[in-house]
Amino acid sequence: MSIDEAAPAVLRPASASADRHPDASLDDATLDLRDIVAQLRHARERWRSAQDRPRETSGRELPSREVLAGILAGLRGALFPMRLGPPDLRQENEDYFVGHTLETALHALLGQVRLELGYQARSRTEAGRGVDGQALRIVREFGAALPAIRELLDTDVLAAYRGDPAARSVDEVLLCYPGLHAVIHHRVAHRLHELGVPLLARIVAELAHGDTGIDIHPGARIGSHFFIDHGTGVVIGETAVIGRNVRIYQAVTLGAKRFEVDGEGQLKKGGARHPIVEDDVVIYAGATVLGRVTIGRGASIGGNVWLTHGVPAGSRIAQANALDDRVVDQAGVGG
Repeated sequence: MSIDEAAPAVLRPASASADRHPDASLDDATLDLRDIVAQLRHARERWRSAQDRPRETSGRELPSREVLAGILAGLRGALFPMRLGPPDLRQENEDYFVGHTLETALHALLGQVRLELGYQARSRTEAGRGVDGQALRIVREFGAALPAIRELLDTDVLAAYRGDPAARSVDEVLLCYPGLHAVIHHRVAHRLHELGVPLLARIVAELAHGDTGIDIHPGARIGSHFFIDHGTGVVIGETAVIGRNVRIYQAVTLGAKRFEVDGEGQLKKGGARHPIVEDDVVIYAGATVLGRVTIGRGASIGGNVWLTHGVPAGSRIAQANALDDRVVDQAGVGG
């Protein structure tokens, strides 16, 4: 079999080019494909054996990033049909579009949930009985949560519009702001995480991470009226808790200070290790807050500040000393 024969038809030339050099053609022998394929098979077998993976499955055993990307595109359109839906949509057809789109997206999601639940069962060496019923329950609960997710996202859109002097309209915010794109994904991912499908949730979060450079773990709990301005380089860890009306800028990290290990030197999973950010806090560009510390209500954390301790409500923390200074003005970024 030649490489041309193995390639999809759309990638193959329609016919041999008259000006192609006869020695330029490729075949199995030229590329050593048999050896490459065999080595890749051995690598897969070694990995599966080391991870105690079954040698045979009925088909794909893990959810698909590509399928989830399509599901998220549909959900974004269903949540905001006249702004993120199809360009030819008219208001009189909104309900039909939303219903049809949700039917397609939720049916596709059901298949992905089944895959994750089956994967979870195999990792526990269980037979996977009851997966279909559990998957249906999860998708029903997720679908029922969409109106509340939309209302929460409306507060995020307003926070971005009111918090950025460069924003000319709420429509501009929704269409253009990477922070809002990441927050849409997070609101969806967080609900999936709560419903017991953390792998799907993580894939949804990582799709936004790839698009925007904003890394929000789906386990993070974030209140209403949340605004990430600019956004590139923002990291929000799994156990972070963020209150209402919080604004953060690019390159902010809400991370862990240290990781506990067990007796064998392996990292312990879980445990609260990320910051708590109370209501009405602003964290400027490049600031890093590490550990299970509390940033008090109404505090302002200046650019490039490094914090590993909590600060009281109303504090103004400057880079120069990273101490409570209630008279220092903090210049914002952007606009």
